[in-house]
Amino acid sequence: MIAAALRTEGDGGEVFSRREAGRLDLPRNGDNIFSMTVQPPPPFRAHPHPQEQVSFNRAELGLILGLYGRMVAAGEWRDYALSFLRDMAVFAVFRRAAEFPIYRIEKRPRLRNRQGMYAVIGMDGRILKRGHELPVVLRVLERQLIRPVN
Repeated sequence: MIAAALRTEGDGGEVFSRREAGRLDLPRNGDNIFSMTVQPPPPFRAHPHPQEQVSFNRAELGLILGLYGRMVAAGEWRDYALSFLRDMAVFAVFRRAAEFPIYRIEKRPRLRNRQGMYAVIGMDGRILKRGHELPVVLRVLERQLIRPVN
């Protein structure tokens, strides 16, 4: 066993010794100013039921981003934001980055068996369309792209 000891000046007492495994053996006399309490870190405990977040799946996000791309190309929309909360997911659309969202596309799974889990909500908070299928709900926004040519 390899051991090294450091001694304090004057009293000749052993401060600590280092052994092979990198452990630090502190003297147990307590009159040492260099002694410290070494405690192992607490074990990592994951939550038994982590809080789940509602999110858009790949197909839903594809439909929403397809509409977003067409509206950006038409010059109607400029920015978006995503929020994934415990009870709903929100895709917010902005005309300018420093504004309130002009539209919010929400997914609320709790309303699946009632009015439908998808909704398009306007800037003033009114529900423009609610339904069980996302493509049907998004049609209310696609109507803005179809304008008469003057």
